[in-house]
Amino acid sequence: MTASIAYGAVEVGTELPARSFPVTRATLVQYAGASGDFNPIHWNEKFAREVGLPDVIAHGMFTMAEAIRVVTDWVGDPGAVVEYGVRFTKPVVVPNDGTGALIEVSGKVAAKLDDNLVRVDLTAMSDGKKVLGMSRAVVRLA
Repeated sequence: MTASIAYGAVEVGTELPARSFPVTRATLVQYAGASGDFNPIHWNEKFAREVGLPDVIAHGMFTMAEAIRVVTDWVGDPGAVVEYGVRFTKPVVVPNDGTGALIEVSGKVAAKLDDNLVRVDLTAMSDGKKVLGMSRAVVRLA
């Protein structure tokens, strides 16, 4: 695969299509099985509250993975992401109400770099709170 977005076609400020990602308790159990992270804060409400959390929370790496999908969907090639990092600022709280939570992600080209690289800054929100800080990806465009 190769990036489907041409370097010359983007400018600083180019906005990526925003996405919303629903998260339910079932999603968290599936992710736990795939990742091997069965920490009870991600599935057991009683335990999560006992350790001071408001409720069950999504895995940080799950939240991070959902956020980068905005970039990989935009560029058309997951291999075009050459660098990605975030700071976990707030947890994604996932209530057991049949609806769960929503992670809302937007992105913008923040810098054009050398060698067909761009830096994309992402904003990830859940329940009106920024859940990832300094969320940035460096992507190689066509």
